[in-house]
Amino acid sequence: MYTKSGIMRMSARAILGAAAVACVLSAGSLAAKEHTVAVSVQISERGLDLSKPADAQRFYTRLQNAAWLVCTRGTRADLLPSDDPIRCVQKALGDAVRASNKPLVTQIYLATHTLQEAAAHGIEVPATVAAK
Repeated sequence: MYTKSGIMRMSARAILGAAAVACVLSAGSLAAKEHTVAVSVQISERGLDLSKPADAQRFYTRLQNAAWLVCTRGTRADLLPSDDPIRCVQKALGDAVRASNKPLVTQIYLATHTLQEAAAHGIEVPATVAAK
């Protein structure tokens, strides 16, 4: 049994969203069942104020890019790509939004995802958003 971990050390501020992205490939059904793999990408909110819509959008874009990277073309020596990269990306993104726990980031996510998708990832939807 081989275990490979690509988890990077991150500051408390940079961990927002990264925890979920780190776990994505182990849940992504890699072809070799005897391998347990966790791939991560450091996601930083450095230089951003996530209470401002433009900065929250930039951070969300960082989350999207990181999810795409780890699920499609991340550097993964001796690993096969995910059987379902789109599903992997959606899981990674949803989990990262949940881990960030930032209202504006959640609102941006909900602009392109349903409340059911948010609930599937454990994303807490603000009551004001859920009522719409």
